[in-house]
Amino acid sequence: MSNSFAPLWFAPGTGLLAQIQQAMAQRQAHPARTVVLLPYAQLMPLANRFWAQAQPDGFTPRFESTLNWSHGLGGTALGPHDLRFDTAMDMLQAPDLLERAGLGAQREALAARLVEAAHQLAPLVAAVTPPQRADWAARARDAVGLGMEAPVLALECVVARIALEWAAASSYATDVLWSDTVPAALDCIIVLDGFQTDPLIHALCAVWGDKVTHLVCPVPPPAPMPALHEALDSEDEAQRAAACVLRHIEAGRTPVALVATDRLLTRRIRAMLAAQQVRIRDETGWKLSTTRAAAQLVVTLRAARWDASSDAVLDWLKNAPAFRPRTVQTLEKALRKAAVQNWSAWSPEATPNQAAVSDAVRLANGLRASLQAARPLVAWLAAVRALLQASGQWAALEADAAGAKLLSALRLTDGAEAEFADFPHAARRLRLAEFSTWVGDALEAASYVPDHPQDEQVVVLPLSQLLARPFAALVLPGCDEVRLAVSPEPPGAWTAAQREALGLPSRTVLEAAARAAWANALQTPCTDVLWRQSDASGETLLASPLVQALRVSEAPSLAADPRIPRSLTPLPSERPLPVGAALPITRLSASAYEDLRRCPYRFFGLRQLGLQEPQELTGEVDKRDFGTWLHAVLKTFHEALNMAPAQSLPARVAMINAAAEQVTQDMHLEPGEFLPFASAWPRVRDGYLAWLAPHEAAGGQFEQAESALELPLGPITLIGTIDRVDQVHADGSTTALVIDYKTENAQATGKRIQQPLEDTQLAFYAALLPHDTLRAAYLNVGEKDGSQLFEQTEVVEARDALIGGILDDMQRIADGATLAPLGEGAACTFCAARGLCRKDWWTA
Repeated sequence: MSNSFAPLWFAPGTGLLAQIQQAMAQRQAHPARTVVLLPYAQLMPLANRFWAQAQPDGFTPRFESTLNWSHGLGGTALGPHDLRFDTAMDMLQAPDLLERAGLGAQREALAARLVEAAHQLAPLVAAVTPPQRADWAARARDAVGLGMEAPVLALECVVARIALEWAAASSYATDVLWSDTVPAALDCIIVLDGFQTDPLIHALCAVWGDKVTHLVCPVPPPAPMPALHEALDSEDEAQRAAACVLRHIEAGRTPVALVATDRLLTRRIRAMLAAQQVRIRDETGWKLSTTRAAAQLVVTLRAARWDASSDAVLDWLKNAPAFRPRTVQTLEKALRKAAVQNWSAWSPEATPNQAAVSDAVRLANGLRASLQAARPLVAWLAAVRALLQASGQWAALEADAAGAKLLSALRLTDGAEAEFADFPHAARRLRLAEFSTWVGDALEAASYVPDHPQDEQVVVLPLSQLLARPFAALVLPGCDEVRLAVSPEPPGAWTAAQREALGLPSRTVLEAAARAAWANALQTPCTDVLWRQSDASGETLLASPLVQALRVSEAPSLAADPRIPRSLTPLPSERPLPVGAALPITRLSASAYEDLRRCPYRFFGLRQLGLQEPQELTGEVDKRDFGTWLHAVLKTFHEALNMAPAQSLPARVAMINAAAEQVTQDMHLEPGEFLPFASAWPRVRDGYLAWLAPHEAAGGQFEQAESALELPLGPITLIGTIDRVDQVHADGSTTALVIDYKTENAQATGKRIQQPLEDTQLAFYAALLPHDTLRAAYLNVGEKDGSQLFEQTEVVEARDALIGGILDDMQRIADGATLAPLGEGAACTFCAARGLCRKDWWTA
């Protein structure tokens, strides 16, 4: 950071360094007995470097923040019941405090609020000398209930009172600064105030008296008007911000300050800059809970639940190196085929012919079982560490910088759990759900800050930490009315009356600090201010009132787009005309051949290449699930009816209802999810039974259902599962009747039989049966119109034509015929291969 960019520090007579020298001279203070208190720790190395440049010989005063100074003095020993400002520790104590206050039933919901409230009160308590804290707490008890007299706020009031007692009874690391020996060992204490008054520094200065002096930031010369950029949306804003940074770097204006006003926006900008190999010093980092390492641990704990879904366990297995990817893929395929939503419904014996899969399931169940019993925190940490090591996840976490931070924050490293050994609140037995909540809260509160590079080009920092830091350029994104509010919302659930009585910062104080930080930012020699016109939801956004005031006073025009256009040569691709000769089909189903007839390219992509989307294991029950359920119910009902014939309607209703209940249990359908279809079932049932009676009276007799059949046909084998086959006895003869169930609109079913040669399904199923002559029909099982039979009267002719067509089509594919995208209408509207053929982008 060049001196030419730092008049704030180096200006003769008025710079901060000159003021420090003057203060020491006035008090005849030795630099070694002088402390300069800075508003935040990031200023410390900068101040030391600047002092060394200005005074290369001699002693250097100590540049400190209050917390860093306290640690340097040894701090104050904290007791087991004191606030730690470490969420991992404080979230263990909060539930106990709530339980002792009679709120044990609400402890999980209120623990995080209690910790937040206590952390907000703690700076006020730390600013009171320890002997006077009891008197301060007595006065605060009257103030803490202000505005919370309504019964509906009873819980909030109790939480506030517990937080007050917790904060007032705690000792703090900075208590060492209240010792008389601290000022006695110094000649001079120099304070640089931040944009918002620190209550501790303010109180200490009042006690230290004449030894204290305050620095005054010199007023810099007026800076040029900032460049204003109005973006369309968040992505446009991120691109423009990254481009602004790159333009400053190209012009030699480094380091560039990038203010973090929005976490997601900043990470997007950072990713763009990292792609350009920009050296970035990120002082804000991001929440540890958003890292991949945290996601892996959360996935592991979610998979260990006794009621874990199959998706949750699969997600864990895919991230655990102890399980081979091919084995997990085979297991996933089996789970999806069986539609097993809950992992507990699956057993190692479900895949008897695949030993590797069965062994993987046993190992997974063993590891999951190790986390399902309640235990104290120390035992939890040991169990989780053992599971991560056994699953192969531990090494990856140790090798990852964010993973190492996670292991440290949760005390998962070997021996780190000893920190909790003398912590009485860690002895409480936690269930898996409680431990998972503790992990989530600890990771949400911790931050991951990547290692800083040498000679950074960009520094990512909060707006308030621009104070006394000379940058060559500043890029300030997120300056809309939401992210840069002129009057920030005060943190916490405190009322205005409570804030005033307790001394918490009010909205007015926060507004003054925000305006001061904004004014300070605009003193940067080159500044870019960006905001967006709309949010992700499409809601219109205005620029921040701070930006609007700037535009009213100066009336500047918007800056040009900083992005540099690139010229790209169009490289159009030809229409896909694949050849499938190298992917011979040996087994062909009715739906696969239907794909070929509708669109050859669809057949190539979905059937020959096998590019099919896997079935979801979880999700809302839809009409397809209802169709699957209905097929199984009718099969179970008719098989039971064959074994125990019943002619009376009440008996049949009872039998089909019993079948429905059995299938619902077998399919693990949740009653709430299946409720819309369950409510329609009585009408569907009655309509079906009303159709069945005359069908049987006309000679129809159920023979088999859900029959998997095969038919060798030259080089291929036709395969299929027929919903139902009946035998119809009429006029002294018996004829097979192929029935395919439909739950669609009756009109749609009627259209299927209008063109016999266009209907693939019935003709294909007819080909699977050995009968020369037979009948085939669709049975529409509906709710409104009951059950209706739609018979295909020309099924024999359609079957013979279909067989000839299959042989001809398969031969043409083997001979190298192109499989072009020829689908039209509905065939394209609901086609899973539409993104492959890119038909929507054809121009000719």
